[in-house]
Amino acid sequence: MIRATVTGTVWATRRLSEIPNGAFLEVRAGGPDGPGSPFVAFDVLGSGVGEEVLVVQGSVASAWFGESHPPVDALIIGSVDPQSSPVPASPTPDPDPARPGQGE
Repeated sequence: MIRATVTGTVWATRRLSEIPNGAFLEVRAGGPDGPGSPFVAFDVLGSGVGEEVLVVQGSVASAWFGESHPPVDALIIGSVDPQSSPVPASPTPDPDPARPGQGE
């Protein structure tokens, strides 16, 4: 499974009838400026540009469609929820007055 960011849409004026309803999106692993090359993933969730998604590739992607196995090599299977607030840093413990020199 790959964590990626949707960086754009891919428009096709014609497509195979075997491909179900959905959209082709350009994604990049590791974020919009991530280390990998952009690739195209099929989306049935309605993901948008800038959204972080989970992508599967290969036979796992194609098998999701059941017996038909359309020619889909990458499939968006989830949307990563943004954190609503940053994770708080752990507080620094107060020095123990019974142990001189602690915290210096």
